[in-house]
Amino acid sequence: IPSTTLKVEGFTLTMMGSRRGKGNLKRSLDPSTAGDASRMKNPTGSTKSLNGGRGQEITGVTLPAEGSIKGWQFGNDQTIACAQINNNYYGIQGSCPRCAFDLYKGTIITDDVAFGKDVPRIACPTCATTFSLRTGKHGPPLKRTGLAGFVGSLAKQATISDASKDAKVFVITRDAETEQVFCRDV
Repeated sequence: IPSTTLKVEGFTLTMMGSRRGKGNLKRSLDPSTAGDASRMKNPTGSTKSLNGGRGQEITGVTLPAEGSIKGWQFGNDQTIACAQINNNYYGIQGSCPRCAFDLYKGTIITDDVAFGKDVPRIACPTCATTFSLRTGKHGPPLKRTGLAGFVGSLAKQATISDASKDAKVFVITRDAETEQVFCRDV
């Protein structure tokens, strides 16, 4: 199966096989492969203008069930954590900006009493730093006890210089008629 790797403002997608019907996606994004710059449909490289503003279509992914989170891998080193909360899909970079652990293994927080109006949030499973699924802003850590609390305190001390980094977030949408899934930058 032929594969194509595309770099689109912030993340890399590896497309397996080829599109049928509407033309080749790589050809529409990269004029150097088609030999004709006039065929390029997205000259800025931004995913915001693709597919009528819905972003890059992503295939081969399973959307998470309500209240859960899944990790998606694209290319060699790009992951996105996708969560479904109240029938809305949220996407955030797959690794914690503070400790680099997998955010899709984290805890979803929807408690607006404890965490304010910027919910839903995700808490890193290692350092317990929380990130808004809407904005990517870091917030107060999730309080843990036992071994998880001990490991979290060690991770916080080891990564204190990265404590104020925010995460990159994505808008994830699904077309109700075609079941296509789209991802774009916020």
